[in-house]
Amino acid sequence: MAAATARLLKHHARSGAWIEIHPGSPSQAPRAGWPLPRRTHCCIAQARITQGALLKKLIEATKDLVTEANFDCDATGISLQAMDSSHVSRVSLVLHTDMFVHFRCDRNVTLGINLPNFAKILKCSGNDDSVTLKAQDDGENLAIVFESEGQERVSEFELKLMDIDAESLGIPDQDYNTNVKMSSAEFQRIVRDMTVLGDTCSIGCTKEGVKFSVSGDLGQGNITLRQTNSVDKEEEAVTIEMDEPVELNFALRYLGFFTKASPLCPRVTISMSPDVPIVVAYNVGGEKDTEGAGSLSFYLAPKIDEE
Repeated sequence: MAAATARLLKHHARSGAWIEIHPGSPSQAPRAGWPLPRRTHCCIAQARITQGALLKKLIEATKDLVTEANFDCDATGISLQAMDSSHVSRVSLVLHTDMFVHFRCDRNVTLGINLPNFAKILKCSGNDDSVTLKAQDDGENLAIVFESEGQERVSEFELKLMDIDAESLGIPDQDYNTNVKMSSAEFQRIVRDMTVLGDTCSIGCTKEGVKFSVSGDLGQGNITLRQTNSVDKEEEAVTIEMDEPVELNFALRYLGFFTKASPLCPRVTISMSPDVPIVVAYNVGGEKDTEGAGSLSFYLAPKIDEE
């Protein structure tokens, strides 16, 4: 009997079916249609942010410049390093764990995401909704959950993940000769006004102030902002820290992409040094010039005059 029972259990393991085993009835056949329980996937990373509108603004600010990118999740938070298709500009997004009300990452994981598709799903959330992101060990989908403030409405979505073959990018440490802090709305307006006249903007900085210049077929224009600390609104102050004067030329098309991040923060920091990319940085989750819980930075190589 023991040998028959062993043979029956062995047949059961190969068939992949659940059967009822009655002692003394070794010849009973397995019951068909009883599949083994389906394997459930384990959540290996989860992040919950109460400011759903902030996440929407972050993705909206980057999706037109970078359409596909890898989001790296580890114990310190979530980060993104990517270049645009022309390899002229670079995006760096860093969200520390302080950005989230709940964050856990059991092991390092990379999520390949199509940003325009991610933005479409995020538009389904309300501005006051909390957003929870869940990554499973199968690596196929990103679970996205929206919850209203009173939790009377819960929406669940899944975004298909991508296998993006992108080289790992590192941002080199760079000390910049010039740092300008100004209103992000004012910077956006200047770039928009410059675009009317040409496609290249010259940004020059001296002790007197920062000067934006453009020249094109329609004509030319200049806008100069002088350093002002005593203004009614602190957000409108212009502060300049510089070691030596600098003037570089940049493509207005890319500067226009960068200014889409203006709703993230009332202040923007512009850093320049001769012959190195300009940095346009917005703090995320902080007030005014504070570092906050994260940052969104854009890098753009200067245009070189061809003689």
